[in-house]
Amino acid sequence: MKSVEQKFRTVIEKNTFYFFNPLFEEKYEGYLNSVRETLLILRNEVEMKGLKKEIFERLLAENENGLTAMLALTGFSNESFKRLITLIRVVDNRQLAKLSLRENWNQFHGLENISEWSDDKIAGMIQKNEYFRAGIVNLFFEGATIPFLANTIPLFELKKLSISKLQFDVSAMIDTLVRYKEKGSYSGKKDNNSETVIADILARSEIAFEKGDLRELITNAPDTKRTMDFIIPNKQHPLIIAESSFLVTTSSGQGDKSKTEISIRQLIKKHYPKAKFIGFVDGIGWYVRKEDLKRMVAAYEDVFTFHKDELGRFERMLRSEFKKSA
Repeated sequence: MKSVEQKFRTVIEKNTFYFFNPLFEEKYEGYLNSVRETLLILRNEVEMKGLKKEIFERLLAENENGLTAMLALTGFSNESFKRLITLIRVVDNRQLAKLSLRENWNQFHGLENISEWSDDKIAGMIQKNEYFRAGIVNLFFEGATIPFLANTIPLFELKKLSISKLQFDVSAMIDTLVRYKEKGSYSGKKDNNSETVIADILARSEIAFEKGDLRELITNAPDTKRTMDFIIPNKQHPLIIAESSFLVTTSSGQGDKSKTEISIRQLIKKHYPKAKFIGFVDGIGWYVRKEDLKRMVAAYEDVFTFHKDELGRFERMLRSEFKKSA
């Protein structure tokens, strides 16, 4: 058997630094070149004929990379676009339904049993349903004018629904580049974290809190305990233990997360019987994973969202709990 030093030297001396498959690279370069050429042709057509919706509808209908080109042009990620389609399907907003022509491609059946469409499903709808294609184009042309979207979609994303981007305006293209570059940083900023809202409410209410591990769980359940988001007012005598889970994306990990929270509740109930375990559960990621959501909310004594009505209810609960403990 090789020694640790020999194995260490193997990794250092034979390191390839970056892995790549030449055959895949060549194939993918072909795909990227196809999207780039599609955009160049699209730009020429817009310059010659003017900005017309039918140009983009035809792009979606006739070019298999048409949607990819439109997303690249505007800076929309594929995941963000799928969230937008889901949003249109699940909300009962007259203006949004009219703009997207929803009644011609997806009848509104209420809010239950909605699952997110796959990439293949969306591609199939683009090919076979002219109203779906027209609805997508309408969104990119006029979506920013819909009050519901303006109040629901973060401004960082809403700005991508811009006619100037579809016109290949230089300043709009620079905006797309900047937003693409800063997407990760924007998502990771502390001030953009939903937990900040909870912290602000606690500060405004002059109620202390701590984050971290609960002492009894460290001692009695070191393998199953987890770091808690809000321990109110402190780890020594917690009255409220709150977890925050705002999900925009969907993943199979949501099922594991819900199971974890159920086990945590059992531990808290055993070791901190006087503490109330609550959750902030929100976001379209949970909305389209209803079974995982049901398991998730079952873990908490009460559940809040980040809707202003629910935040008000949370403040009232705080006043009630701390009035009782005073």
